[in-house]
Order: sequence, then structure tokens, then C-alpha cells
Amino acid sequence: MKYRAVFVSDIHLGTRDSKAEEFLHFLKDNEFDELYLVGDIIDGWALKRRWIWPQAHSVVIQKMLRQARKGTKVVYVLGNHDEFIRPFLPIFLGDRMEVVNSCDYYGLDGKKYWVVHG
Repeated sequence: MKYRAVFVSDIHLGTRDSKAEEFLHFLKDNEFDELYLVGDIIDGWALKRRWIWPQAHSVVIQKMLRQARKGTKVVYVLGNHDEFIRPFLPIFLGDRMEVVNSCDYYGLDGKKYWVVHG
């Protein structure tokens, strides 16, 4: 299926309870012009306690980077669990993803929406 914009939050990569597999299936089965990662995509709090990083978590990151290279606008809105990794995100994610604290989104209805991880 093709979407104009998709908003996803709380994947919590780096945890045992991550929804990485489900998100990976969604990424593989759908296309979108814009992807908004709305906080807690990578769980830095959990990674500081115990390093858990299955292959599926890397595949999710690779798939998002591939989509960004192919023209999907990817905006990473930091959440409380991934804020501390801000300095490292350009290393992990490259320069194809915009990393922000919040952003505005303009819907098809012409309304402006504020996107933030609360």
C-alpha cells in the first residue's frame, strides 16, 4: 500500500520487547512519501543498562536508510529514551534523516500539526 505520510513511535530498538519484527514487515509491505519516527525508536536507556541488539534491529535501520536514499523523507523526532544518542545519530543514520526535537506537519486538510514525542 502507498501512503503519503506515516507516523511511528516507540519501537524501542535495543530491547527484548521491541516491535522490530512487526515494524520491519510494515516497512517491507508499504511505501510512503514521508516517514516520521516519533520518539523512542532506539531505546538508549535500555542499551545503557544491557546491550541487546538482534539482527532484526539492524535490518530495520538499514531498511529505513535505504528508503531515505530512494527519496522517502525521513524525520526522526527524538523522544526521552533516544535523546542522549543525538550526537551519535549522524554516525548511525547518515545525513539522509532529519533529526529534530519537534516539527510541523501539514495535513491534506491544510491544518498544521505539531509532531513531538510527549
